[in-house]
Amino acid sequence: MEGMSGPYQIRGSVSLPEAELQWRFSRSSGPGGQHVNTSDSRVELLFDLAATDALPEVWKARALERLASRLVDGVLTVRASEHRSQWRNRETAAVRLAALLAEATAPPPKPRRATKIPRGINERRLREKKQRAETKRGRQGRDWG
Repeated sequence: MEGMSGPYQIRGSVSLPEAELQWRFSRSSGPGGQHVNTSDSRVELLFDLAATDALPEVWKARALERLASRLVDGVLTVRASEHRSQWRNRETAAVRLAALLAEATAPPPKPRRATKIPRGINERRLREKKQRAETKRGRQGRDWG
């Protein structure tokens, strides 16, 4: 299990640039034995979204807008510490970052076109409402006990 299984696809032919990724490692608070106190298995992956040239300008602008609350000085940080091995945490962090960028750069959904409710459906709804009201009215004023 040596070597990362990158490059990580964002969407289409665009992938995460390995050269622009910064890794930071620290001790994890997650599961582990005696060895965990000495191994830096928690991973922080930093990606400078504001300075990157790997994304098309339109995608970059979209991502900067949508991820604004998660950015610190234009840098996006993803953490992973759920696995005991640093390697698996690196994989998790990179996949998470790619998924986050894919979602943030996706084109906005097409606006919904308002359509008219067919008359038949509306009439049926009103008929069922009347029927229900009749049923409830029939329950009033009687001593059911």
